[in-house]
Amino acid sequence: MTINELLGKPVWQMTGEELLFLAQHGNVSSSEEKGKASSKEEKRYVYGLAGIARLFGFSLPTANRIKQSGKINRAITQVGRKIIVDADLALELAGRKTRGRG
Repeated sequence: MTINELLGKPVWQMTGEELLFLAQHGNVSSSEEKGKASSKEEKRYVYGLAGIARLFGFSLPTANRIKQSGKINRAITQVGRKIIVDADLALELAGRKTRGRG
């Protein structure tokens, strides 16, 4: 039986030998996947107005004004009341200078 077949098998159906084999050899494939994932740039997210406030170091009312200004709209995903913000993109967008301001 291969590792991929064992990974697809429910734990409650495995024998002790299969479980030990997977515990010993399954880490090799997961560590390779972790290496691939860590090589890619991982995104940071903050959630809600409180997350925006922590990200920029402002109060909640100021975080609400930043969100309502539309300056960081590309970094915001909102579904109903849930707000998810790509932190790095929001910082980049907020840091850009606007025309007319020095």
